[in-house]
Amino acid sequence: MDETRKIIHIDMDAFFASVEQYDNAELRNKPIAVGGSGDRGVVAAASYEARKFGVHSAMPSKTAKKRCPHLIFVKARFDRYKEISKQIMNVFLEFTDLVEPLSIDEAFLDVTHNKKNLPSASLIAKEIKIRIKEVTGLTASAGISVNKFLAKIASDYQKPDGLFVIPPKDVETFIEVLPIDKFFGVGKVTADKMHYLGIFHGKDLKKRSLADLTRVFGKAGAYYYQVSRGIDNRAVDPNRIRKSVGTEHTFYTNLSDRESVRKDMKLTAEDLVKRLEKSGFKGRTLSLKVKYSSFEQVTRSKTILQEISGLDSIMKIAEELLLQVELKESIRLLGLTVSNKVDFSEPQQLTLDF
Repeated sequence: MDETRKIIHIDMDAFFASVEQYDNAELRNKPIAVGGSGDRGVVAAASYEARKFGVHSAMPSKTAKKRCPHLIFVKARFDRYKEISKQIMNVFLEFTDLVEPLSIDEAFLDVTHNKKNLPSASLIAKEIKIRIKEVTGLTASAGISVNKFLAKIASDYQKPDGLFVIPPKDVETFIEVLPIDKFFGVGKVTADKMHYLGIFHGKDLKKRSLADLTRVFGKAGAYYYQVSRGIDNRAVDPNRIRKSVGTEHTFYTNLSDRESVRKDMKLTAEDLVKRLEKSGFKGRTLSLKVKYSSFEQVTRSKTILQEISGLDSIMKIAEELLLQVELKESIRLLGLTVSNKVDFSEPQQLTLDF
């Protein structure tokens, strides 16, 4: 473990909802949800006032309204969120050039050597939070530690407007008592699997050998072995490469026949083509995501030798993938994603993924 590094993870507090409350004083201190209010709607973000009622992102709007009858729905304004995100990024760059955005509202910063020559990562995080507040009027939470894994976890500890430090001397103890479902990179399915195996906290995970974890969890096993010991040598990468471009549509009414799904899939494919052209991303793998009315989700993928581009090419592959999906119940959402980036600077590998 490299104890000389100073890594900060900044996470904006309820970003979309906070922007709406800041821009509209009438929404402040009220439970709001960004997203569609109809029966087909999904919550994109919830204010902290709404979260007290159990409302959270990715929740069906219908469920959110049941939990919080006086919930106020606000239409998303992504151009506004992107505008403020750029302002926040510029604040980060005042302190260091080593900034790795994870999404529109969070990023890692390596401040081991910072532009303001401040000796303390805690002091830098406080200054960043102040600057974000000055520039955008919004609050952010900061996590500080010796690597990305720990900094990410720390940023969730005192939300909203929090600042939490895991110093080098406390790393081992902190990880040993950390519930496994709080580990960055451990989702619900993996957490359930670990619980079944008797792994509930970091100390339980640490007892497992590298060979054992790799056998059970594949490549991810090596990651779990390392982080359970506080080891994460990943650098903060300011040139993080986009790995995929995708889009998805939630249907107004569930679709139960293949022809109806195919028609909407064409609209999704047209949207994907526009996004690929705008981003300049080029990839070889097309993935189809289908979410049933029960919210069960399946994916199918195909990789080809050349770049996937153009509506005809995407639709041909998408239709092949759709034939692999069983229409056992009606479908509420369909998505298409291109990944497996083509790097024209390297010799092309004539291999296929299955």
